[in-house]
Amino acid sequence: MMRRCAMPLTVAALLMAGPAVAQQRPLVTEDPEPIGAGRVLIEGGLEVARSMEYPASGLEGKLFRAPMLGVSIGISSIAELQMDMSLYDSLSIGQRRAAPLSGLVTSTGTKTSDTGDLFIGTKIRMIAEGVGHPALSVRFATKLPNASNESGLGLDTTDFYGSLLVAKTVQSVRVVANGGVAILPDPVVGNRQNDVITYGLSLARAVTNESEIVSEVNGRISTRNGGPFPGTETRGQASLGGRYTRGSIRFDGRIFFGLKDIDPRIGFGAGFTYVFNAFQVP
Repeated sequence: MMRRCAMPLTVAALLMAGPAVAQQRPLVTEDPEPIGAGRVLIEGGLEVARSMEYPASGLEGKLFRAPMLGVSIGISSIAELQMDMSLYDSLSIGQRRAAPLSGLVTSTGTKTSDTGDLFIGTKIRMIAEGVGHPALSVRFATKLPNASNESGLGLDTTDFYGSLLVAKTVQSVRVVANGGVAILPDPVVGNRQNDVITYGLSLARAVTNESEIVSEVNGRISTRNGGPFPGTETRGQASLGGRYTRGSIRFDGRIFFGLKDIDPRIGFGAGFTYVFNAFQVP
């Protein structure tokens, strides 16, 4: 939205999604603002990615994920608990290559499927956004190994993530930046790990009271000398999308592109977000 409309993005977001001012679907880059005490956010969606590679199992093909579900619970005015998971991942196999875990894959046809890994995280706001300074939060998350290496879609490893989240609204544009580290175990030899750097940068531009255009770049960078372990490689993604609010529900969609050879060549996703007041925090 233009400056002459006298409504910066933070106010527009409040009109668009009620208490969901900070939630960023369809973006991956995490906004530092929590959803608020006693509030619950439910989101769902689907995603399709072409030329998706799994270096540990040697599989490549078209990936379909649905439903992708997420729940965030505002446990205080400055903190929230997050849970995200895809209930069904299906890969139409286009190629099979020799890989460290390819011998464990039980699927012999042209398709394999599994549940996605479960991510559990906590976000805590340290500094609220104000005149002349951005909002600042920390986020810690764990990936639990729900997806199995027998399906070829999982690694059977537990990962840990720690990130610093920063955001500032400038006129009608909200800028969000993430930076942190992740500990990714070797899925073949269990007593080794790859400590990768994670990053994200997103922009959200209000167009009307109901709609926004969003974009981002995010990914991870391997820091291990001698090359990464399979499944812990450097990855990156760029995306462009939009959000539209109708009543108490916000709809979203995006198209994304891989930045590395092992990333999906192109893909798209769509979904919704709904927030409501669930309980009172004492």
